[in-house]
Amino acid sequence: MIVERRVELRFGRESRDAETHTNLSAVRQDGRCLWVAGDETATIERLTATLDADGLVTGYEGHTTVALADLVELPAGPDEEADIEGLARSNGWLWAIGSHSLKRKKIKPGQTGAKARKRLASVVREDNRFVLARLPLATGADGLPEVVREDGGRTAAVLGLRRDSITDLLEDDPHLAPFLAIPSKDNGIDIEGVAAHRDRLYIGLRGPVLRGWAVLVEIRPDTHPDDPRRLELLPVGDGKALYRTHFLDLGGLGIRDLCPDGDDLLILTGPTMDLDGPVRVHRWPGIAGTDAPEVVTADELPLLGDLPYGDGDDHAEGLAVLDGSHGAGTRLLVVYDSPAPERLTADGGVLADVVRLPK
Repeated sequence: MIVERRVELRFGRESRDAETHTNLSAVRQDGRCLWVAGDETATIERLTATLDADGLVTGYEGHTTVALADLVELPAGPDEEADIEGLARSNGWLWAIGSHSLKRKKIKPGQTGAKARKRLASVVREDNRFVLARLPLATGADGLPEVVREDGGRTAAVLGLRRDSITDLLEDDPHLAPFLAIPSKDNGIDIEGVAAHRDRLYIGLRGPVLRGWAVLVEIRPDTHPDDPRRLELLPVGDGKALYRTHFLDLGGLGIRDLCPDGDDLLILTGPTMDLDGPVRVHRWPGIAGTDAPEVVTADELPLLGDLPYGDGDDHAEGLAVLDGSHGAGTRLLVVYDSPAPERLTADGGVLADVVRLPK
């Protein structure tokens, strides 16, 4: 895929100080606005498009931020990062999901010997990573969408406070349970994408990849009957199972983001380990509203093209459909974690790519 142009995303001072603009991990369009999130905070950001005389998007500014802890309860409180890795929008709700991953400490620059070995042996769990939040979308006084704690009878709600997280759900899973104690960058559990359609959420895993097969988890979250501020999972399909797993042949790559395109699902793929590339986009046709197969072969997931990546930087982490068209010719906005220096602008912004899907 060829990059058609680049657009600048301009963030406020507080978010730039938190380096949100250099740690973007999720993006979703909402009319003229973008919802974005970084993986080093517990906040959600909104940006508004600027248009030229022909109605073409030239950039995004007017940044506002909202703390997730102002909307829902977080298990570790407001100050610990939530590692938000996916955003989805459907039926008046914005969904935000944490990575649900453990992390192994990095060796610091200059460290050697015993100190380096000690850091590599240290595995950390941060409880805010293990949440799924559903947030009401409302129209603000400025006519733009905003996320709120309550809107009429709708209330912001969360899954993952009482040993009911997605990883708790997988404790007895024959494929995924062995990976729950493994850090994300070691091919452990690592959620990095979510898409919503009707009453379903499709959750993409960067890891594990099982003998070359990537994993997608399907769930049906709903309001908990005892507490409108909590979510519960309803059975998926005709049985009592609260989730379904789907195995996708993506050429040995994991899922880095998911994005609906009509009734199709666009899949951003990349390495599960700490590698730069390759980075590709596939299409899963007609998944929405169907009883999707549990094993999906490569010929059922057409490759749409490759995206650029850097050497230690420019890691594509989020996809958003930019216009109302679907299928061939759709324009996508791609945001990057660890952007290359040339993506950073003098005004403290960061450049995202606009690409057009092949016809």
